[in-house]
Amino acid sequence: MIPHGPDGVETLPRRVSNPPAAPPACRHTLVEHARLEWRPTDGGDPATIVEDFLTAHGLPVTDLTRPTHHDPTGICGASLYVSATAGALMAGAPPGPPTPAPALPDIAVVVHTHTHRPTPPPPPRPWWLGPWQPSWTPDQHATAVDAVRAAIARGDVYQVNLVGHAAAEYTGDPLPALTRLSALPGARYGGTLHGDGWAIGCASPETLVEVTAGRILTRPIKGTRPATTQGHRDLLTSAKERAEHIMIVDLERNDLARVAHTGSVRVDDLFAIRRWCDLWQAESTISATIADGLGLADLLRAVCPGGSVTGAPKLAALTQITATEPVGRGAGMGALGWVGPGHIDLGLTIRTAAADPHRLHLWAGGGITWDSDPHAEVAEAAAKAAPLRAALANP
Repeated sequence: MIPHGPDGVETLPRRVSNPPAAPPACRHTLVEHARLEWRPTDGGDPATIVEDFLTAHGLPVTDLTRPTHHDPTGICGASLYVSATAGALMAGAPPGPPTPAPALPDIAVVVHTHTHRPTPPPPPRPWWLGPWQPSWTPDQHATAVDAVRAAIARGDVYQVNLVGHAAAEYTGDPLPALTRLSALPGARYGGTLHGDGWAIGCASPETLVEVTAGRILTRPIKGTRPATTQGHRDLLTSAKERAEHIMIVDLERNDLARVAHTGSVRVDDLFAIRRWCDLWQAESTISATIADGLGLADLLRAVCPGGSVTGAPKLAALTQITATEPVGRGAGMGALGWVGPGHIDLGLTIRTAAADPHRLHLWAGGGITWDSDPHAEVAEAAAKAAPLRAALANP
């Protein structure tokens, strides 16, 4: 084992320079103004705590229908991170197994103002990443798939998203490695967020929720094949993948209906094929008109955690996840993005890695239905993780 010196995530500055979904014109001129970090042991309702903190710092999030404007001389907006555990608690579900990365908070809110004198990046440090150690073996993963199929046969659930975790020791500064994830093809929510003793890097292509001009939308992704001509054809013609996808679209329609004007929910785009790295994935777009007086807290309770990384019905799937997965999801399968005047844009933290002072953590998985083949599901999770592992390892 290589000893850990003074390098590491605990030495990172408190400034955030690359937050996902920040306004493009402001993205590299942001400086931290205020910060909130929360864990379940702190108590209270996390959705309300987020809304109250942002309101106290000048962001109008108690009524998302009110017109607001960006102030280039004042508060720009805020980065918002919600862990899978916090999302489950917002939904009234079990928090899941213990996290393998307890240094990370379960809620992080960083309020930003502008600066016109960006801090230059520190000089590069030697980077070493050790071998990845999974929290379950491929055989254990396959057995978990069979356990979900048995739960489906009993009628407990219709679909469950199973997620595995792996960790690798490192030395050096993890932030450049995590920043490389944002350059992966299809990383709609590419960026980083960090604090004392932790950092998150995201390459997610999936929109959990976006609110603009009185409209709310989500873009669930479900269905994966290799990015080849045959893979494209297989994904389009797969009855299993389409059925799995439609199930999640229906779940997301129901989630949006909780915070929308009656009758306004619609599916704008169904089963569109998009590319992320060397994979094809199926994506749909669902939108609605937001209900009068909707606040951020109620929005988070309605959409967290995302249906594509839980399953259906959502609460039953979360209960099955708690019973099946060996470790918690940590930074994976949560939310990360931007809350600004008149615009909210949160990505689902798939294709996401996190650092604590000594290890990198990575999560990957997929949706399980009755027709799932255990070994194919194990291979799919590995295919999703492979581009992130390569980017994190390369200097």
